[in-house]
Parts: sequence; structure tokens; C-alpha cells
Amino acid sequence: MTKSILISGASIGGPALAFWLHRHGFRTTVVERAPSPREGGYKVDIRGVAVDVVRRMGLLEEAHAASTDMRGAAFVNKRGKELATLDADTFGFRHGDDTEILRGDLAKILYIATRDDTEYVFGDWITGLDERADGVHVTFAHGAPRRFDLVVGADGLHSGVRALAFGPEEDFLRRFDAYISISTVPNTFELDRWELLHSAAAGKMVNVYSTARADDAKAAFWFTAPPLKYDRRDVDGQKDLVADRFAGLGWEIPALLAAMREAGDFYFDPVCQIVMDHLSAGRVTLLGDAGYCASPASGQGTSLALVGAYVLAGELAAASGDHTVAFARYESEMRPYIEKNQALAKTALRGIIPRSRAFAWFNTRMIRLMPYLPGRNRVLEQMARPIREAANALVLKDYAGAYPR
Repeated sequence: MTKSILISGASIGGPALAFWLHRHGFRTTVVERAPSPREGGYKVDIRGVAVDVVRRMGLLEEAHAASTDMRGAAFVNKRGKELATLDADTFGFRHGDDTEILRGDLAKILYIATRDDTEYVFGDWITGLDERADGVHVTFAHGAPRRFDLVVGADGLHSGVRALAFGPEEDFLRRFDAYISISTVPNTFELDRWELLHSAAAGKMVNVYSTARADDAKAAFWFTAPPLKYDRRDVDGQKDLVADRFAGLGWEIPALLAAMREAGDFYFDPVCQIVMDHLSAGRVTLLGDAGYCASPASGQGTSLALVGAYVLAGELAAASGDHTVAFARYESEMRPYIEKNQALAKTALRGIIPRSRAFAWFNTRMIRLMPYLPGRNRVLEQMARPIREAANALVLKDYAGAYPR
């Protein structure tokens, strides 16, 4: 049954898929554009059924040990005065064994768990896919052409594999007319596992946080805007764009923008989703953000990738490597879970980026009054229910061979 499978992308979904494919007896290669495993990144959640996936990998203790260990969050006004506070689990709607971890820390855990059994090729990327009777003939930017039985695009929102196999990104993009920028900044606030949020103006939100074992902090700028034209490779131009949007605003925003200018890990993207009718085309399929990005607003992208990796590998094993059967089952299993989690984003975004000063005031006021409200726990449960239902909207199969002998 052993088949050669090429995976594009070494963030979360790619290494997680490599882990399960190796356990099922497949031969895997992961190609990644970055010159080495990516470090840092923003904090991400592992929730619900994804927790069970990581537990089945035997990596849950490591994930918990590397958690952000956040203590809470505070909403502040332009003078820095705290308007309302929440503990970390309430703020993040986490429950049970749900955990929060920096994306880079989770990627490192997955890389270490797979590097001895998986061929990793860094500093290269796929430039062509030619499907033939004997497999997919793949060309690369730097390496020699190679043949693989199957190809999986786990290369994120701007997936090169998706563009080659399915068509232009715009054909699958669902926009929310919002943008996010995240970068590392000095911890001038001296935050200790704490997060600050400031509603800077209508349609603009800034948050700063520092996690466990970190000397620095992360600063995120969220804002609403109609579709913007910019060069995705021009980082300085993107920094200019963010700085222009937040120019002249108070609190600590000028200092944060200055620190953003110096950041080496600047990230900028639209808050959007990838919605596709089909996740597979011939011998090529998509995993995680490449096929079903739920957007940062959903908080579910990492969980979708982890669960998708488990299901895809399991269905390939159950079908004895027959991709025509396995890809269809993978999509059938994942579709309701994808749709539930993508549905969270639009509602969540309204809370993240208040569209008016009045809504921001109301939001903060409700949080401030929460400890004194009658039936507080019931209110919080109602708020958390959609997230928990989406996070658990799939029952994991027990695929033969998924557990080590």
C-alpha cells in the first residue's frame, strides 16, 4: 500500500498530516518555502475534537506545557485606564482540555515529532503539477522534478497548490472587508501573560499581549476596509498601509506602530475565508487554510487543520491508498465540521472590531457588568455554546493503524 505523498507547507496541517501518514505506512515529503521551520507567530487555540487528535498523537502534554498560560485580558481607554477585565479562559471561551499555544511552538512540536520519519525540503516550493497515469509529476522552484502518487496542498490561505490545481485565489475567497496585522514588539507594558485591548476608533481595534516564557510581546491591529490593493510581497508597503490606517490615534498606538516598523516577523492579511465546492482534483487535495480557511476571527483554523490531517490520513489508509475513494470520504467527513466552524467568523468579527463607538461602549459595558449580572454563568454558557458546538461538530473515527503497535 505504501505510496509517496508530497505535502506543500510545514506549518500545522502539513506536519500533522505527515505524522498520521507515516503511522499508516505512507512515504511522505514536505516542501516548505521558508528556509527553516517558522518560529513565533500569534497565539492559536486547540479546541474540542482537535484536542482528542493531539491526545491520540501522544503530544497533548507537550502542547499543554508550551501553552501561553495567559491569566486574563483588560479593555482599556485612550488613557490606559482599565474599563473591564476577564480571566483568560472566559475571554477565550476555552473549556476542559482546550489549550492556547503560539503557532510557532505548536509547529515546532509537530516538526520534532515527524522529522525522523519525513523528508523535509526547506527553501523550495512547487511550480508545476502534471498529473499522468503513473502519478503527479511535480516541478519545483529550485529542486529537480519528481514524481509522487499524491499531492496535498497545506500551504495556507495563499496556497500555490490550490492555484495550480483549482484556479485563481479570487475564485474561492469570501471577504469580510476587514484586515489584520500582527508583529512582535518590545514588552514596554511589562505584561505578564496578560492582554490589553483598545477600541481605537470605529472599525479599529488594537490588542497587545505577552505569553508565558516570552520576553517580548505581540501587537495586533484589526481594521475594517473595502478590498485594498497592495503587493503581498511588499512588506514595507503593507506596514505603510497599517500605519496610515491608525495614524493620529491615541493611547500607545504611535509607539506600537513604530515598533511594528522594526519587526522582522510582520504579518498582514485580509480577514477572509476560502470556500470551495470540492477539496480535490484528481490526485491533488487540500488541507487546512488552503482548502477551508475559516479566518482568524473564527479562532478555529488550527483545529480545522489538525482534525483534517487526522481524517485525510485515516481515509487514505482505510481505502488502501485509493485516492478516488479516500478524497471523497475525507470531504464528506469534514464538510459539516468545516461549515460549522466557518459560520463562527462573521459573528465573532463583530465583537473583535466594533463598527461604531456606540457598539464598542456597549460591549465594554456588558463585560464590566458581567460579574454582577444575575445568571452570569448562564449568559456565559450561551455565548460559549456556538463555539463549543462547532469545535465538537465531528466524531473521530478509530482508523485501523492509527495507534502505534
